[in-house]
Amino acid sequence: MDRLLADCRARLGFDLLGNTWNPVVLLALAEGPRRPGALRAEIGGISTKVLVETLRRLEGYALVERVAYVRSPPRVEYALTALGRSLLEPIGALGRWSAEYGDAFAAAQDWDD
Repeated sequence: MDRLLADCRARLGFDLLGNTWNPVVLLALAEGPRRPGALRAEIGGISTKVLVETLRRLEGYALVERVAYVRSPPRVEYALTALGRSLLEPIGALGRWSAEYGDAFAAAQDWDD
């Protein structure tokens, strides 16, 4: 079954969405460019360090672009690239699945039985 090999293309997507913060940050950027502080406020529960690591990782994947404005004080914004925007529908589909089946999934995780 070649489609499940470690280097197959499907695994790239699974690995990308398997990181807790990748899809969250991508969704937070769906409405347009954001400054890091605004992203942290919108997302909640993410440290500055983890946000910076996630943004750098997504930038390395060509899903997010960093735009630096030369002014005083310096300003940086992050925005989705076209490739990043292409992930919004699959992430949305997973979100819809979670909304519909999340309770059943959470109930099945009860390890006390």
